[in-house]
Amino acid sequence: MITYDIRQLTKSYTNQLTPANDEITLQIQQGEIFGILGDNGAGKSTLVKQMANLMRPSTGSIMLYGEPLHHSPLHVPTHIGYMPQSWLAINQLTVGEALFHTAYLRGFDRHAAAQERDRLISLWQLEAIRKKTGRDLSGGERRLLQIGIAMAGSPPILILDEPTNELSPQRRKQVWDALRDLNQNDETTIIFITHDAIEAEKIIQRVGILVDGKLVALGAPSHLKQQLNQSLRLDIVVPTALSQLRAKNAPEKLFPPTIPIIKLDANRWILRLDRAQVQEVLGILDKHAIDDFRLSSATLEDLYLHYAQD
Repeated sequence: MITYDIRQLTKSYTNQLTPANDEITLQIQQGEIFGILGDNGAGKSTLVKQMANLMRPSTGSIMLYGEPLHHSPLHVPTHIGYMPQSWLAINQLTVGEALFHTAYLRGFDRHAAAQERDRLISLWQLEAIRKKTGRDLSGGERRLLQIGIAMAGSPPILILDEPTNELSPQRRKQVWDALRDLNQNDETTIIFITHDAIEAEKIIQRVGILVDGKLVALGAPSHLKQQLNQSLRLDIVVPTALSQLRAKNAPEKLFPPTIPIIKLDANRWILRLDRAQVQEVLGILDKHAIDDFRLSSATLEDLYLHYAQD
């Protein structure tokens, strides 16, 4: 079953020269884990706000279960749990109150809403902060509460905007594991946006990549990565002092110009290699002048960088 059918979706703002979303067309199936990747300003949040009926498109259409989003006032709230990046709406409520009232507003009676509140507090290990108000929570605590609010009442679709921002590695793993279990056990459709392609690869079944408001790639990561010709990835981490004092040893000066090199920051570089080039490149690499290096198969991050730079 198709949950979302998006056709030629365009969103333009009066103060911008180019559209935030530019003729995006895609479909999302029931029970799918769909990731939306893109850099800051790529149009990710604008897209999901329209999918949550919080913003109207300039042109194009969005159908949810075969009906327009604005088909009825309850069409979207009945089917979608939405987690935005901001948390202003929960600043005045305690953790327990926010979870209880969300479940209640989604149709649970008071007893069932209280049970749902307690279930989510236990799931996300929020017992110690259940009486704290939203304004008194840390960034990571707010993030977990927001995910819990989106899940309250077990909506069939979750839309999550950067769900693991501000979380520790242990908490990020907890989020991905819980979302994967929810998808497998309840067939919940999960749509999330992120700029972290490495984390996204742990869970997504299909991905859409946005660059400057355009959908430039759509499909299963394994299929899309075939476009990189089975290349390998060499990560190099250079000490800060070395990158400043020995510019002549920068990777783009050490290796043949035929090897694609991507500078992520002053200390981190990525080389994309054909398998036949690996021995030559590792022979050139001065392993005493770097902090770390790692050779691996191409990742979803490589795929994103490939499209973003094109």
